[in-house]
Amino acid sequence: MAFDTPNGTRGARQPGSNRIERWANQRMLGHIRRTGSLGHAQVLVLVTKGRKSGAERLTPVGWFPGGGDSKLIVASAAGAARNPSWYFNLAANPAAVRIEFAGQRINVTAAQLHGAERDEAWRMITTQSPNYAKYETTTDRVIPIIRLTPR
Repeated sequence: MAFDTPNGTRGARQPGSNRIERWANQRMLGHIRRTGSLGHAQVLVLVTKGRKSGAERLTPVGWFPGGGDSKLIVASAAGAARNPSWYFNLAANPAAVRIEFAGQRINVTAAQLHGAERDEAWRMITTQSPNYAKYETTTDRVIPIIRLTPR
């Protein structure tokens, strides 16, 4: 399905926008690649191709079971008005995506959920991790949910 969620007009500060947060994200990547978690959260390294630069981009992202071997990720950006950069990278290259976690490297295809399927996934995600529900009240954009399916 199409990656067609527009940016909003209000929201929280975009995460990862300062040097300290970018440094911390880089430090987490190795741990996530080895263990697949940070504390109690299931986390993966999302590897995308930059839509403008073409460079490989690595981003730590929480994930939820998506049925079968698929995983769901949420483009919440902590409730920011703009979608995260990795969302636009996925939109430009949905088949040029890899995930890494717990010693695994898996090529995946990304697809955005819409309608009833998105609503059902959102209910499951906010039940498991209530903090995501707070993000929805912070911004006026619809927070995208992406299914990553192994190829």
